[in-house]
Amino acid sequence: MSTSNNNSKSKTHGLWALTNRELKKWYKAPVVFVLTLIQPVLWLGLLGNALNISSLFSASSIQFPAELAAQFTPAQLSALGSFFSGLQNQIMGSTFGTTSYISFMAVGMMAFTALFTTMFSGMSVVWDRRLGFLNKVLSTPVSRAVIILSKVLSATLRSMFQAAVILLIALPLGFAFGAAFTPLNILGVFAMLFLVCLGLSSLFIAINIRSTRIETPMAVMNLLNLPLTFASSAFFPIKQMPAWLQAVANVNPISYTIDGMRQLLIFDSIDFAQLAVDFAFVGAFAAVLTTIGIVFSWRFLNK
Repeated sequence: MSTSNNNSKSKTHGLWALTNRELKKWYKAPVVFVLTLIQPVLWLGLLGNALNISSLFSASSIQFPAELAAQFTPAQLSALGSFFSGLQNQIMGSTFGTTSYISFMAVGMMAFTALFTTMFSGMSVVWDRRLGFLNKVLSTPVSRAVIILSKVLSATLRSMFQAAVILLIALPLGFAFGAAFTPLNILGVFAMLFLVCLGLSSLFIAINIRSTRIETPMAVMNLLNLPLTFASSAFFPIKQMPAWLQAVANVNPISYTIDGMRQLLIFDSIDFAQLAVDFAFVGAFAAVLTTIGIVFSWRFLNK
């Protein structure tokens, strides 16, 4: 039996070729790459610094009435200022797990970038169908599951790279690593991103696999973007949300992804039990959605 025949029987035959084709659309179009980074950078640079939440708890934000201040000596007023200054870090630490809101938000932006990038994997299926490329691939020995996995893998690799860029951009903006951070934690962060991107890209492909209209994936993106982002801990702790929103956020895979990354990057101590739960939830999400995507590829991709 020839080498060609052996390769054609491999279950992963054509995976890298199709993945590389998807990646070329991205890294050979630098304008597109830059544009995909502009939105999270603007959110991080503008909203992250505009929402200077720590200033709300500073001594300067607390103004004593003149008649009350007159009852204290300058030394006592200075002592009160020192007390409220220390209270600022205490409140920020107990609420956000860090004294730097820009650090808290930056991790959320990494997950937001992954979500935004994986959404386009569903759009890629529609374009390939409309341009006729999908029918050409279906006429080759390449497995239908490989066709879907190539799009999932390319979206995952793009998301992980862009998340790394976001982290690098956040450093000069005031991002601060936690006391528990070690360089090895970076591996855990990217493992978490890899899993959630697998699940999200499989989800969007499964939703759009039968669609022939480009409006469909756009409508799906608009429908799911805000709920997945704001019904998570990307911008605000879940424990401070209304009870009904907490129920939604607690089943959102983005919440578990962000919590795991924050423990590894910005928290001063790591709750390994909770970290294991985060990885288990996101891993199960990735496994289930990837399986569904493969099953749908066999059922709905027709020659």
